[in-house]
Amino acid sequence: MCGLLFIPIGTMKLFGWPMAMPGGGTAHAFSQVWVGGVLELIGGTLLVLGLCTRPIAFVLSGEMAVAYFQFHAPHGFWPMMNQGQPAILFCFVFLYLSAAGAGPWSLDALRARRQ
Repeated sequence: MCGLLFIPIGTMKLFGWPMAMPGGGTAHAFSQVWVGGVLELIGGTLLVLGLCTRPIAFVLSGEMAVAYFQFHAPHGFWPMMNQGQPAILFCFVFLYLSAAGAGPWSLDALRARRQ
């Protein structure tokens, strides 16, 4: 579910869909926000499929930690005041997935059974 919720965040940054970014438009190619959008779109898709779950989730957890401390924390200490709750939740869910791995219905599990 987190992967499904993460995909539109990436498409918003890269394509302006399903809505434009705050301030309008899309991220400039190869900017930090654009790289985040690529990670969110590709990483979210891979998590939905359950492919390379552990390394992808670890990278996405780090991305969300950077997002919180760079973009939310400067606006106040409390997450409810700086609107950082989604970044914190994504960070820790992805950190859990990096430790737990994908479930039995994932492509990772299918690959493991075939080996």
